[in-house]
Amino acid sequence: MKALALTIGEPSGIGPEIAAAAWSARRPNDLPAFFVLGDAALVAARARAVGLSIETAECTPSEAPALFARALPVVRLRNRLTDAPGRPDASNAAGVIEAIERAVELIWSGEAAGVVTAPIAKKVLYDAGFGFPGHTEFLGHLSQQRFGGDATPVMMIAGPELRTVPLTIHIPLAEVPAAITGEKIVRTCRIVAHDLKRRFGVASPRLAIAGLNPHAGEDGTMGSEDRDVIAPAVEALRSEGIDARGPLPADTMFHAPARASYDVAICMYHDQALIPAKTLAFDTAVNVTLGLPFIRTSPDHGTAFDIAGTGKARPDSLIAALKMAGQMAAREIAPA
Repeated sequence: MKALALTIGEPSGIGPEIAAAAWSARRPNDLPAFFVLGDAALVAARARAVGLSIETAECTPSEAPALFARALPVVRLRNRLTDAPGRPDASNAAGVIEAIERAVELIWSGEAAGVVTAPIAKKVLYDAGFGFPGHTEFLGHLSQQRFGGDATPVMMIAGPELRTVPLTIHIPLAEVPAAITGEKIVRTCRIVAHDLKRRFGVASPRLAIAGLNPHAGEDGTMGSEDRDVIAPAVEALRSEGIDARGPLPADTMFHAPARASYDVAICMYHDQALIPAKTLAFDTAVNVTLGLPFIRTSPDHGTAFDIAGTGKARPDSLIAALKMAGQMAAREIAPA
């Protein structure tokens, strides 16, 4: 099987050290082979700085699977990266962007099984002229450029006990009601149902759709969005054969018996989805991008500048992201 491409992320954050720590913590056959898109010397130096003794090996993507057992494979970038733990450096922006672009190119050319992205520092990229809100939107743009089609990226946070999808993501709470439309709900849920079948092996996905207002609006007495927008969208999904129910009061959706009744919770805004997901699996939740023609996962945390280079960063979420991407890739190549 081809190796996964792991982008270096923001070099001044914890990306280099959690990549090294994930490789160092591997056990035989428990972690899919991956290579880092970055700088071998930088990764090795950061590993030493946090007390890890590892070997890195510069290689091509095709060489990575054979090297993985004895060294952390690294595919060199054209742009130089600077290692300054905890101190974002604008000169790194070109390399960070290149790593993401290269990952998509390598998937398109058949040289990588999927992409796992280490955290980026958005302000560093914005200051360099980066024109996308974040990783997910940029990956959607690259997908359309290289693969064609109408890619609609959908963020899902997946942990051992819960999967959640925020319908709206990085927008102010005051703008959420206007951003929720029946079309957006239906389109998002179609993508979620499709990818749960294709990449997660869920034969008949069950979608629980949260309400926006307290008590899901109580038939319009606490807001009309649940009655007038969300409920008709749920009926439209059901008419298509998708097992969807809602709108459900969000305050009773996330206890254990409720979670057992569905495969994914579709939430109306960022914190409605991420608070329960991170409460249940703070160190092991994975950010998965659905709706793309390739596999993309990411650890569900940021650059952690405050602990970069200190040895305090844990690789748990990155390990979970690598394992999930490997499992998804295996399902794609398995015979039907």
